[in-house]
Amino acid sequence: QVQLVESGGGLVQPGGSLRLSCAASGSDFGINAMGWYRQAPGKERELVATITSGGSTNYADSVKGRFTISIDNAKNTVYLQMNSLKPEDTAVYYCNADLTRYLGSGPDTATYWGQGTQVTVSS
Repeated sequence: QVQLVESGGGLVQPGGSLRLSCAASGSDFGINAMGWYRQAPGKERELVATITSGGSTNYADSVKGRFTISIDNAKNTVYLQMNSLKPEDTAVYYCNADLTRYLGSGPDTATYWGQGTQVTVSS
């Protein structure tokens, strides 16, 4: 079984910074890609940023130049460095992982979600 454990959320003033972390724990799996999504009240969940194990990144236009996603393959951990935070960044942030599992029956692919961490940007 694979679990995603998120940390780093909290309350920050506009213009401040936070760094989110998400670690995939378990055994017999390999990361294909990881990413961050967010959901604000009354809105659909949206992509924030993704990164493949090879380092290719993709960002939502709203966070380009402010957020940076990175991955530590050895630790199976993805990070989201959030700078110049704005009130509109307030949301629950969810970690996502697309991975290959190596089970007794053979390899398969699966998607996992973290539990979500609250980010609030307010004065």
